Amino acid sequence: MGEYILAIDQGTTSSRAIVFNKDQSIAGVGQKEFTQHFPKSGWVEHDLEDIWEGVVEVCHTAMKNAKIDASDIAAIGITNQRETVAMWDKKTGKPVHKAIVWQDRRTADMCEELQKAGHEQTFTKKTGLLLDPYFSATKVAWMLDNVRGLRKKAENGSVLFGTIDSFLIWRLTGGDRHVTDATNAARTMMFNIRTHKWDSQLLEILNIPAAILPEVLDCKADFGTAHADILGADIPIYGVAGDQQAATIGQACFEPGMVKSTYGTGCFALLNTGEDAVTSKNRLLTTIAYRLDGKTTYALEGSIFMAGASVQWLRDGLQIIDEANASGKLAADADPEQEVYLVPAFVGLGAPHWDADARGAMFGLTRATTAKEISKATLEAVCYQTADLLNAMQKDWKGAKDAKTTLRVDGGMAMSDWTMQRLSDLLNAPVDRPMVLETTALGVAWLAGSQAGIWPTQKGFAKTWKRDQRFKPKMKEADRTRKLAGWKDAVSRTLTVR
Repeated sequence: MGEYILAIDQGTTSSRAIVFNKDQSIAGVGQKEFTQHFPKSGWVEHDLEDIWEGVVEVCHTAMKNAKIDASDIAAIGITNQRETVAMWDKKTGKPVHKAIVWQDRRTADMCEELQKAGHEQTFTKKTGLLLDPYFSATKVAWMLDNVRGLRKKAENGSVLFGTIDSFLIWRLTGGDRHVTDATNAARTMMFNIRTHKWDSQLLEILNIPAAILPEVLDCKADFGTAHADILGADIPIYGVAGDQQAATIGQACFEPGMVKSTYGTGCFALLNTGEDAVTSKNRLLTTIAYRLDGKTTYALEGSIFMAGASVQWLRDGLQIIDEANASGKLAADADPEQEVYLVPAFVGLGAPHWDADARGAMFGLTRATTAKEISKATLEAVCYQTADLLNAMQKDWKGAKDAKTTLRVDGGMAMSDWTMQRLSDLLNAPVDRPMVLETTALGVAWLAGSQAGIWPTQKGFAKTWKRDQRFKPKMKEADRTRKLAGWKDAVSRTLTVR
């Protein structure tokens, strides 16, 4: 058996592969961006063949950069953008439609109809989720209803559904395995997180045939074997988790009360609540943090749709920066007297508001406002939204009130010292940035490596977590209170649901 672990991190804008050494250090990386498709306003799609080809390419690139062969790899871990819907032909493996991305809002009317019919409480009780286009179920229903002949194929079992992990596993194993893990299943709005089964009542409401659904396994399990003709050797797939759960694992947030926040395309904060599946009264999500050896650990999650994507908007939409890291430099030079607020509801607002119809707005503009103030407002918006999430978590779970919150952060925006300091200031809490920022890939690498028997146990892995830098609050209480009140007012002016 080899001593390396290959982590596949299939994200919203790019696919990455990272080869980890036995000591958990990074030996080689491959990354490739892929095209985003926007066929209509509010619609977001991905070409599954682009994703597949890119994943295979970055795996070979990572192995080349690590100077190893596929035979040196002990196991594969897969983490992925969650909720994105893939459907493919069972015989040929070819996609029947482009993937509908988690950001896509085309099913907002369908969700509203389900709410009016009185179904939201049923969905929330069983899945821990809210009726929102964000999740997979209504996207699946839309595809079945709008792709010619697809429903008939689904009913006779010739079409399969999966989140991106399932599609990749199907392809890697040559169609041998149609599986997913508990964390990805928990985000579909079809999986009962308490019975750990696909829920027949929910499937009936949505008119989705059970035949298209994958088998659900623990996060550490035998998901099949990647074939030698794809990667160069037969390699077992031993770990799978949705990207935010994988980051929770990679941040070693194994104890109840620990919380992490990942700043990628969106921002996602997860609070470990242990064996307690907390029902939120503040419109957070109850979800599965991970399932190991048949034991489920739950979490409260707050989801923000626009984090790094807002910085991309500065770069590609407004074109006021040439590269993402320039935003922090501009923010640092902004006029401190100007209070400009950006509410980045470009695709609606996520937690704790869940307003699918809200749209972005900027407040406080004057003739003196420049790219500096707009950049500052964009970065601060992510911090304000994180503060909203942690405040809701503290209201929802008694354990969070007793613990002094230290937020563990990761993702691209965590590299910005300015943003992380402002985050600490607005939270009035320490923010810890780890030595290894690739926590999503590291999380599934640990799942695969520990399943293969060459990485530490859960406790041993937790001891390896190391902090790179701690940001401590410096802002005066009066300034923090004023700024948070201004944010609250800006959001209230943006909401369509009141």
